[in-house]
Amino acid sequence: MLFKIAAACLLAVLPIFLPFIQGQVASVVPEDCLGCLCQASTGCNMTIPCTTGQQYLCGPFLISWAYWADAGKFVLANDDPERKGAFEACVQDAVCAGETVRGYMAKFAQDCNGDGVINCDDYAHLHILGGFGCNAPIDQTPFYKGYLACRTTVQSLAG
Repeated sequence: MLFKIAAACLLAVLPIFLPFIQGQVASVVPEDCLGCLCQASTGCNMTIPCTTGQQYLCGPFLISWAYWADAGKFVLANDDPERKGAFEACVQDAVCAGETVRGYMAKFAQDCNGDGVINCDDYAHLHILGGFGCNAPIDQTPFYKGYLACRTTVQSLAG
């Protein structure tokens, strides 16, 4: 039941990401996949502050500065990627953060799990493990368990 509630919330959040259809990296990560990556990262919490722990992570996708830079340093309209705070402003905004994730996936897309296709399961690996180590196992991590639960729920709701 909890997953059905989470899926309903996820489906309510998906329209936030629809503007990417005309974005430069829209075709790489479908909206349902992007939503599940967000859901698994923070429950798609749009107000989560940047962490101050071992790694500085920000926004609903928990994006690091290096991830953002590798993705192409997307910024909000009329912002400068070199401005102090541009990273935080982008990754704490749903649209800019989603574009960042899609940019990262476009750059590093690969078959991380060895099943012969590049799909959302691979993007989940890339999101957590990065573009140079996505073959490592993540099946038992809280992120991947949350991602799988979301994916299963979204698939069951889709028919």
